[in-house]
Amino acid sequence: MDSDRVRFGSAAIALLIVLLAGVGVADVRGQATTELSSFPFLRMEASARAAALGGAFGAVGGGDVNVLFYNPAGLDSLSHRTVSASYISHFAGADAGSVVYGHHVDRWSTTLGAGIRFLSWDDFDGRNVQGEPTGSFGAGDLALTLGAARAYRSRWRFGANVNMIYSSIETARASALTMDAGVRYHRPEQLLTIGASVHHAGVTLDGFAGGSEQLPFDVRVSASKKLAHAPFRFVLTAYDLTGWGTGVIGGSTVDHVLGHLVLGTELSLGEVVDLRLGYNHRRSTELAVAERLDLAGIGVGFGLHISRLSVDYAYNSWSTTGGLHQFTLRSSI
Repeated sequence: MDSDRVRFGSAAIALLIVLLAGVGVADVRGQATTELSSFPFLRMEASARAAALGGAFGAVGGGDVNVLFYNPAGLDSLSHRTVSASYISHFAGADAGSVVYGHHVDRWSTTLGAGIRFLSWDDFDGRNVQGEPTGSFGAGDLALTLGAARAYRSRWRFGANVNMIYSSIETARASALTMDAGVRYHRPEQLLTIGASVHHAGVTLDGFAGGSEQLPFDVRVSASKKLAHAPFRFVLTAYDLTGWGTGVIGGSTVDHVLGHLVLGTELSLGEVVDLRLGYNHRRSTELAVAERLDLAGIGVGFGLHISRLSVDYAYNSWSTTGGLHQFTLRSSI
């Protein structure tokens, strides 16, 4: 019992260190929260499984290499030679997606990950100040992520990423170099995983107007709990913790608290089918239409596992704006 208390105390201390480090970086650099920053494409979910769970993915591991984008400490040997590709047809003719690969190096006792996220837009019609056509122009975003994670004793993992971010609108360009860091604590006998992570602490290399851009800095705490005698996993992520108390504009205290939480659950029907449900309260309150039943902020999806191939699908409602369909293929190679 005493050893368990020591382990839990160590976990709490490590998670607190990550949180304090993140808050300190935000205070020193004056970086914006994720909702007010440049490079907004980085807020899009990187995989269909994560999207169906509302984005509560920082403590989900089990070989899903997409955890690289949510908590680099989640990479482990189960991600070895795993590749994943995701695609989403976004609003206004935009196409987005990601490709990520994991590789475990035994002699280093380290798992490496590399991923690309992108967003490309259809051409826009340009106009000058008089409203005269000037021809079409394009816009796009790209982020390259390189990460590594390794174990400390049997229950701990630590990880870090480096992100190179690039955005363009017509002839304007912006780029940034950022880092992520994370820690994960796993208690297999209780089917419980807890994680904390800091995202996009870094510097602007080039700004659209020649100055610096506000980076999408974020501090998150995540948890994942599987039930011992039922096929359910429950997940939770607290995000945007440097902007605590400002979760929902004009909302109540409860709205502010829930506005920093995303919740999800996953039901496993044997080894072949998973059903998923997620909820984002901030998105729900900001997009829902009060006059009718509205599913804004709700994500649903499923996963099919056939041999070494997994197919994931997610649908996320954005109220009257429409819904987003996302697909992911995962496989070991």
